[in-house]
Amino acid sequence: MTKAEVIALLMERTGLSRADATNAVETFLERIKEGLQRGEKVSLVGFGSFYVKEQRPRNGRNPRTGEPISIPGKRVTVFKPGKSFRELVNGGEPTPHDDDDEDDD
Repeated sequence: MTKAEVIALLMERTGLSRADATNAVETFLERIKEGLQRGEKVSLVGFGSFYVKEQRPRNGRNPRTGEPISIPGKRVTVFKPGKSFRELVNGGEPTPHDDDDEDDD
């Protein structure tokens, strides 16, 4: 599903105009990005959590030459689905828990 499809679905289900639906989706995504940029965890109960994880620097090899190289550390964004979301994706029925994305952290 693309962002345009999400916007179209939001328009259909809420009766919002295309401009309002686009603004709502863009604002929602911007707030998630801003929170992650500040290093905050973004939790959407019943869906999952987005957070930033630090990857340490490590050694690797150039696949062409076999020469050792140093790979610098970096910050990566991680998404961890909540329990009911995982169950739904795996073909089961979601469990009705309010704190389902906090159980495995």
